Amino acid sequence: MSAPILVLAPDGRDADVIRLVLDAIGIASHACADLADVRRMLERDATALLLTEASLMQGLGGLADWLDTQPSWSDLPVILLTAQGSRRGHRARWDLFSRLGNVTILDRPLHADTLKSAARAAARARDRQYRTRSHMSQIEEAASRLEARVEEQTRDLRTAMAERERVEEALRQAQKMEAVGQLTGGVAHDFNNLLQAILGNLEALQDRVADREDALRHVRAASQAGERAATLTRRLLAFARRQPLSPASLNLNALVSGMQELVQRSVGEAIDIKVILAGGLWQTWADANQVENALLNLAINARDAMPGGGRLTIETANSHLDDRYVAAEAGLQAGQYVVLCVTDTGTGMAPEVIEHAFEPFFTTKPIGQGTGLGLSQLYGFARQSGGHAALYSEAGKGTTVKLYLPRHHGPERKEPAPVLPEAVRAQGDRTILVVEDEALVRLQLVESLEGRGYKVIETADPEAAIAVLATDVRIDLLATDVGLPGMNGRQLAEIARETRPGLPVLFLTGYAPNAAQGDEALGPRTQLLSKPFSVAALMVKIQGMLKSTDV
Repeated sequence: MSAPILVLAPDGRDADVIRLVLDAIGIASHACADLADVRRMLERDATALLLTEASLMQGLGGLADWLDTQPSWSDLPVILLTAQGSRRGHRARWDLFSRLGNVTILDRPLHADTLKSAARAAARARDRQYRTRSHMSQIEEAASRLEARVEEQTRDLRTAMAERERVEEALRQAQKMEAVGQLTGGVAHDFNNLLQAILGNLEALQDRVADREDALRHVRAASQAGERAATLTRRLLAFARRQPLSPASLNLNALVSGMQELVQRSVGEAIDIKVILAGGLWQTWADANQVENALLNLAINARDAMPGGGRLTIETANSHLDDRYVAAEAGLQAGQYVVLCVTDTGTGMAPEVIEHAFEPFFTTKPIGQGTGLGLSQLYGFARQSGGHAALYSEAGKGTTVKLYLPRHHGPERKEPAPVLPEAVRAQGDRTILVVEDEALVRLQLVESLEGRGYKVIETADPEAAIAVLATDVRIDLLATDVGLPGMNGRQLAEIARETRPGLPVLFLTGYAPNAAQGDEALGPRTQLLSKPFSVAALMVKIQGMLKSTDV
């Protein structure tokens, strides 16, 4: 044991004799000059304290304070050698001795063996205390490590809970948007059927009153209102991800550069436009017309948010969305995307506004100055294209909208311009099977086709159409609504081609949930026409499809 026994024996040769006895049994000792010296040595540690009664004539001094404030593991052994022949004394003397705490009193005359035994006992007791100190230190260290682990796990748990809450909230928002999208798509489908009947009949009426300007004026006004309603439903279908798209490999840098002048004219000279085009930008797969519309709408929104002027920044970039990010976005895949980012320095949005910004018909503009369909249309287009739309804003500090479109690894491809037939007048021997469950739309279709020389067989449901297809009646083209009772138009087309291979099929639809890739994804001799459509557009489509069968 390295710590010595401290010896305080100021009278005669007591200190020297005591040290000789302790040396004989291998216990280190240190002679102290007075109680102050003892107090200083105790700060360095000691195995025990050996005192003579004579050393306490002036009291304990600072020693009592040290003994009273020992650590919980320590109870310093004290050996007290009484004055020779003083076995008895007054009460104050014994009270003083008791203040020494763990004290062993040895009366004189004292034999060396007695002192040795007391010293060994004190050393053993102190050694047990040291082991207790070591155990307590280990326990405290283990408790500290445990507490640190608990704190770390608590932090991890809080982080995980916060992340879970974020993901759950994002999923709830995505589910809400999906539910609203389904409802919106259904409403838009019904509206398109009604608009098809309204606009089709107005078009027929316009031909009949062409020589009456007073009546023609009202027809034109009604037609314009119908066209505005059709535009509204197209935006609703965009949000619902039901609009027909014509995607192709697209260079976003070229598109932004080509639109810079148009954007500047749209926002006015008070707004400074800064364009930052990324080097080495990937190709993306998207409908160029829809991207152009999205950019123009975002620029106009930014203009409205900066009535006193400001800065509009348009950026392109490559981006990677990881698993953690897409976990909160239902239906979004992790991977590489091309980003179109539009940032303004306008009024910005409060958090409660951001929460609803992508919802249809939500707008902060005054009545009559906005439909609330701009951002919802962007959101629907992004998700229908396999991408994502994100909005970041702070009140008074501006807004950033990011459009993520999937990377395309194939070469850039330019779509050929559509070749329209030279004439739209039909041959009298052509027979078209029309399948439409909406009576008003079916009536308008039949009258339009028969008025242009086609033979028409009409049915209101797919079962009746199948019965017609099973006969020997000549059918040159099947024109069918997509949303039919019982089975849809695609299933009807598949059944029709089992008995009539190569039969041209024209899908007529108020919305196109499976036509996101345009006509190309529909297969050969199959095309799609979205309601509401004009009679002229219908005839161009039919004439082109019938001519292709003559080749």
